[in-house]
Amino acid sequence: MFYFLAQFSDGGDLFNLFRYITFRAGGAFFTALVFGFLFGQPMINLLRARQKNGQPIREDGPESHIKEKSGTPTMGGVLIIGALIFSTLLWARLDNYNIWLVLFVTVSFGIVGFVDDYKKVTLGSSKGVPARIKFLIGIAIACVSGYWTMQIHPESLSGMLAVPVLKNLLIDLGLFFIPFSVLVIVGSANSVNLTDGLDGLAIMPIMIASASLGIIAYAVGRTDFAEYLDVHYIPGTGELLIFVAGLVGGGLGFLWYNAPPAAVFMGDTGSLALGGAVGAIAVLTKHEIVLTILGGLFVAEAMSVIIQVAYFKSTGKRIFLMSPVHHHFEKKGWPESQIVIRFWIISLILAMIGLATLKVR
Repeated sequence: MFYFLAQFSDGGDLFNLFRYITFRAGGAFFTALVFGFLFGQPMINLLRARQKNGQPIREDGPESHIKEKSGTPTMGGVLIIGALIFSTLLWARLDNYNIWLVLFVTVSFGIVGFVDDYKKVTLGSSKGVPARIKFLIGIAIACVSGYWTMQIHPESLSGMLAVPVLKNLLIDLGLFFIPFSVLVIVGSANSVNLTDGLDGLAIMPIMIASASLGIIAYAVGRTDFAEYLDVHYIPGTGELLIFVAGLVGGGLGFLWYNAPPAAVFMGDTGSLALGGAVGAIAVLTKHEIVLTILGGLFVAEAMSVIIQVAYFKSTGKRIFLMSPVHHHFEKKGWPESQIVIRFWIISLILAMIGLATLKVR
């Protein structure tokens, strides 16, 4: 919205600042951060009043969770999504299709997560919407976004898979780009969802991964940066930096209340929405493979579940004491805060490695 103030500029006044993505990204960050601080506590109070017993705790989870986390309200992802949407609509160019696509994915997955959380709280059970239904809806959302992405991308890049490090290698997936997009977006959404099991565990890595993708989006959306870094130029992706700035600002506002001991959980409302958003940005910027590095922590969490289930079904034994893998370390006696901070460090290291692929050609 504020971008259109730039039309009143003569090139040398205050209005000219609204032309710059970096200035508007800063505005989006602080807008979302203030939104989180202003509405965080009132929202938590409302959730506590509505959710008498808080989020239902899994009976097969770590024993300490039943004692320490019972009564904590869920659906805190509403705060992040609200801050994100408000700041994005305020500061981004609303004629940019990339912005609307990523908002579509975020809101759609957020609605799925909200219904799931609502059902859990209402029924007082850790089982919400059946996993198969959530999965099918997620596939439908990702199919729409994959097709939409093909329409947005330049003709020379539409349906193509870019391989990091190998600057001239493009793999033409054709219509298979749509199921590939489904794999990335749905996989990202569910991986973040699996990671959200300890206070503050998921939100910081998702901020780190999204901030890294925001830098990539800004770079591939500028001809000079794209030429210097030997990456494929994709017009319009620079605006995604504003969306990402809102996500980081809203995420920090949420972390204020989600830091151990958490006053609120983001729930599936937040984890599915933010995971889907990160996957969509990776698809839009043609850095899907790099996402597996930037979001390596989420990949590890998801793989620990897949490996555990497959191994148990074939042998009747377990590799991990409990999956996802953060519960394995809980079972080994690691304090929750130690697991969370160490996983944050791992996320930051992986983000630096992922960003390094921009220059390694």
